[in-house]
Formats: sequence, C-alpha cells, structure tokens
Amino acid sequence: MFRLFWCSFIFLGGMSMTAQEKFETDTFKSSAGDLKITFIGHGSLLFNYRQQNIYIDPFGQLADFSLMPKADFIFITHQHQDHFDRVAISKLRQANTQIFLTASCQPLPPAGRVLKNGDRITLPGITVSAIPAYNIVHKRDNGRPYHPRGEGNGYVFTFADLLVYVAGDTEDIPEMAGLKNITIAFLPMNLPYTMTPEMTAKAARSFKPRFLYPYHYGNTDPLLLAPLLAGDKEITVRIRKMN
Repeated sequence: MFRLFWCSFIFLGGMSMTAQEKFETDTFKSSAGDLKITFIGHGSLLFNYRQQNIYIDPFGQLADFSLMPKADFIFITHQHQDHFDRVAISKLRQANTQIFLTASCQPLPPAGRVLKNGDRITLPGITVSAIPAYNIVHKRDNGRPYHPRGEGNGYVFTFADLLVYVAGDTEDIPEMAGLKNITIAFLPMNLPYTMTPEMTAKAARSFKPRFLYPYHYGNTDPLLLAPLLAGDKEITVRIRKMN
C-alpha cells in the first residue's frame, strides 16, 4: 500500500531547535551512525553525520545562518541566487569549511572547489557523486532551458549503507534511471522551473527511492504526488515544509 507521511510524523527523530530557529528533522540509522536531516526550506538542507555538518544550498531568506551550526562542508547545486547565496555561505564558513559547487557559481568563494557532472569525491566517512541536473522541456521565452545541461549538479551522498540523492533543479532526466539503491531522494516540483507532479512521479519510478521527499515545490501542492504513486509499494512519500 502506498504510504504518505505528512510533516507531523518524524522518523526516529523529532522537532529540533537549531539556534533560534525551529525546523523539522528526520533521523535515519546507517551501519556507521545516524544521519540527521534538517529541513530548512526551499532547496536548503542540513545533514549531520558523525559530528559533521553538511549544508546543501543554504539560502539566507530562510534562516539566520549566523546562528546555525558552522559548516564542515557546503554543497551548491547551481548559480541561481536562491541556491548560491554568498552571504549565507560566509555566515556558515569556518577556517576548515570545504565548499563544493559548479563552475557556473562565479566568483568562486574562498575554499570553493568545482565539481563537474560525473565527478566523485571522498570525504571522511562519506562519498559524494555529482549527477547532472537540467531542463529538457521547460524553457524561457528565448528558448533557453531554465537550467541548461552542464551548469548544475545534483548530488548522491553515500553515508555507509544510506544513499541520499539531492536532485537540485532538474527535470526527470534520463540519468536518473542509472541511479541504484537510493534510500532517500529529494526531487524538486515547481513550475515552470523544474518538474510537474507527474514528472516527479515518473522520475521516482525510474530509480525507486525508498523514501521520497518532494522539495523546492514553491506553490505546487506536494499532496498531488500521492495519487500518482499510489501503486508503487516500494516508495514512501514524506512531506516536509520545503516550499
């Protein structure tokens, strides 16, 4: 049976106070320690794993990042300001923070390292692969895709036996079908920039994550995903405040 979890249900976790902000959190157990996911909002996430803080696309309109835990690693999916926020990054940086981003993010911040589609890196206890993220269908009036191929990354994080896919701003691209053993997936669902609910469901079916979080969904109702995946017993959809 298809299962839909609304934000009142927290998996092995609970509500978390992060500095002066309150965000939802879920915790997943891996064979090497717990992975705690904090849902900051929009495209912004915080992973805590083995005492390491990993931020994805911190955006200053969502929180006062000067009050948040300092970053060990920051991953930026692409150059748009709601993903590549230099002020938010500066508030999270400490002397040893490593920042990974795409070549489209200019000028590069201090300690910034460019990852191209297909790159793979190893961090303490973690491996990260950069996955293409781009539009095929949705384009600007001049015919240019909202997210051209090669400018953006999604990321697959491997935390021991947990694989977490953060798709970035993308449509249901063919590369998703090559993903294997994804435990947790974050797929965007906002028009006209990324996917319709139907595209999101199609994308999820192509690689069947165990847990699917629609994120960066703007004004799109995330509950529209439920009937589209009603027959997919392998996929559990969870809704958090990520508009």
